[in-house]
Amino acid sequence: MSHTRQYINAKVDVTSALGNLEKRTDQEAVRIRRYMAMSDLSRTPGSPLKEVIDRILAIPDYKDFDVIETSEIVSTEVTFDLFGFAKDHPARSKSDTYYVDDNHILRTHTTIMWYYYLRDKSVQERMSGGEPVGCFSYGKVYRKDEIDRKHMNVFHQIDAWYLAPKDKEILGKADLEKALANIAKAVIGQDVKFRFNEDSFPYTDPSIDMEVEVNGTWIELCGAGVVKGSVLDMLGVDSSKWTGWAMGPGLERFAMMSLELPDVRLLWSEDPRVKSQLKLGQKFQQVSKFPAITRDISFVVKNDFIPNNYFDLIRDVGGDLIEQVEQIDKYENKEKFGEGKVSYTYRITYRSLDCTLTNEEIDAIQKQIYDQTSEQYKAELR
Repeated sequence: MSHTRQYINAKVDVTSALGNLEKRTDQEAVRIRRYMAMSDLSRTPGSPLKEVIDRILAIPDYKDFDVIETSEIVSTEVTFDLFGFAKDHPARSKSDTYYVDDNHILRTHTTIMWYYYLRDKSVQERMSGGEPVGCFSYGKVYRKDEIDRKHMNVFHQIDAWYLAPKDKEILGKADLEKALANIAKAVIGQDVKFRFNEDSFPYTDPSIDMEVEVNGTWIELCGAGVVKGSVLDMLGVDSSKWTGWAMGPGLERFAMMSLELPDVRLLWSEDPRVKSQLKLGQKFQQVSKFPAITRDISFVVKNDFIPNNYFDLIRDVGGDLIEQVEQIDKYENKEKFGEGKVSYTYRITYRSLDCTLTNEEIDAIQKQIYDQTSEQYKAELR
């Protein structure tokens, strides 16, 4: 490739979907608006996630790769249909994905950029001339998830892909390994120790993942794969003539590994004692380890109860004070609870990153969670 990096704005008009979202007053709409208002840390100066992006974009092998920015609200057609997700795939479920309306969602991955990148006129011209093309796309993505110190339902991803005519090169595992090694060396350091394993991803085959060694422990960092011909064909690229590789790692994993960060919430902290430490390669020193407070909640609900939706309710009420939610019990007893009813017990761990919490504060929050559990799920509290 010999090409000056192009910055492509592929944000689509989602005015109608946004307008409908603004009019809604239900709890799901309120939380979607709140999540969208959160900062994109991959574009926030001083954030280690932006530092990860800057290091990747500066890799010499990728100096010709374009950068494309897409909308955070995307269609289900582009997200699921074009990428071969079966109609009953779990990712399509409202228990996994935030739906803005029946046809639009908060993007679950930045891989959607493939579709928009291939629609760009200059990219089409280069490919028509038999030139290889490459691209990056990064930003916030959204997936309903459990609550713990390593995961959030709002996180950041960077996607990269490279397409080449088969009459010029055939891409395989060696190319994947080189691509992943480039990323590891740029972000973690030139002396990073890494190894590769076979893996499986929805859009690629063959696929591999890379592990890096941190303090004597091997940790999976990211994966890559050769893009499936069927996916290329659905995107309008003739797979008999083109080949490509792709990867889509999460940025939080890079930063938490490099900083040895104990809690993903720290990446969002505004505490200057924390922010001053958030630099890649600098081991994080606890500012102060404030004590945790735990509370259990037990209730009986209908058997169509969806835990991921319940975690969102807990986030709504407890916000950044929620460190972890564990299911510690679940059972059915027709004689005791009735037909189609299930008993759940969850343990909620509260911990502030900034101060010591009091029992009175947590009891007030726990009461709100009790009340909302009863109101929203018609739950029988135990």
